[in-house]
Amino acid sequence: MPTRVLLIDDDARLVEMLGGYLRTHGYQVDCCGDGESGLQAQRRTGYDAVVLDVMLPGIDGLEVCRRMRAFSQVPIVMLTARGDDMDRIVGIEIGADDYLPKPFNPRELLARLAAVLRRTRAGEHQAADRLRLGPLEIDRGAREVRVRGQRRELTGRQFDLLLLLAERAGRVQTREQLMDALKGEEWDNVDRSIDVHISRIRQAIEDDPRHPRLVQTVRGAGYVLALLPAGADAGEP
Repeated sequence: MPTRVLLIDDDARLVEMLGGYLRTHGYQVDCCGDGESGLQAQRRTGYDAVVLDVMLPGIDGLEVCRRMRAFSQVPIVMLTARGDDMDRIVGIEIGADDYLPKPFNPRELLARLAAVLRRTRAGEHQAADRLRLGPLEIDRGAREVRVRGQRRELTGRQFDLLLLLAERAGRVQTREQLMDALKGEEWDNVDRSIDVHISRIRQAIEDDPRHPRLVQTVRGAGYVLALLPAGADAGEP
């Protein structure tokens, strides 16, 4: 699917030239001549990137950027008058990802668009690799566990078990479900190795392992990783 770009500028000649240039490089481009219609278009379609001129009829580009940031984290490249440092500074402060002073070479805009899109997609990939539940953060890629930013040491099997509980947070998992999901090791029902691993996980991540608030036991059923409200701290009463 082609990358969708919204170009917001009232300069018809520039819009036609930039739109054609970006299309020849594989982008799908839609254009708006004022800020209000640009905001509506982004709300309606959700473009992958926005090229936004500062000087617009009605509300200016800085106000468009500020309003857009209230509902979208789309990458925004702002077009500013050459030498207007204040517009560039304010634009970055209110959430623009990059800026380009006019006049400019379309090839430079192409390069800047590609750069902000790479950064955004890299950030999305990294975010998808991390799981956060209250004070607990699990990095799948690095296979690291942190509590309130402090790294906690787990064995590979303990990490797999905690990750499984985290991915199913709020849902009680029986010992049999956990053993079935964690294939690759022979679990011993006799020595209750799941229970041993849970105990060691609690030693690593709980403030008070004897009274756990993260990995909880559901009597007669199994274990559950508690769903804590956003910003909650498992150490708080």
